[in-house]
Amino acid sequence: MTTPAPTPPEFLAHLAVATSSISGHPLDASLEAMLNRDLPAGGPWFDETRRYCLQGQEEGWLCGREAGGIKFGRAAAADPVTHGMSVDVVEMSDVIGPHHAHPNGEIDLVMPLTPDAQFDGRGAGWKVYEAGSAHRPTVTGGKAVVLYLLPGGEIRFTRD
Repeated sequence: MTTPAPTPPEFLAHLAVATSSISGHPLDASLEAMLNRDLPAGGPWFDETRRYCLQGQEEGWLCGREAGGIKFGRAAAADPVTHGMSVDVVEMSDVIGPHHAHPNGEIDLVMPLTPDAQFDGRGAGWKVYEAGSAHRPTVTGGKAVVLYLLPGGEIRFTRD
């Protein structure tokens, strides 16, 4: 089994733009609105993030695992560079993922690869789940890449 290439520090530095804005902010609708305003879908930061995610898949440092039709992988553990948030990326196409809970919340950046793809009902942009929330991540309408940030790196896979 080969070890995936390490995540480039430039990608983590790029993500720190978002994680610095998120750090210390309550995970709620106001954070979601702020992120969608300040780092919007189709804006330069969003487009660069999408480019990194696609490049990472191509080069093998992102989404190196696959289960149940979902490609996934952890780009970074919770770290000071990412303001205490882990970074994971998934690629999903018309699929429902495993139920899980977010003890400290979850911040998702949805990047559709097909025009009508949505993640949990959200097209391109940010979706924020508050602490203690849970869901079965679902992509409908095509294929999407979703980058998700977990404060403290905490996620709990559950039975729903």
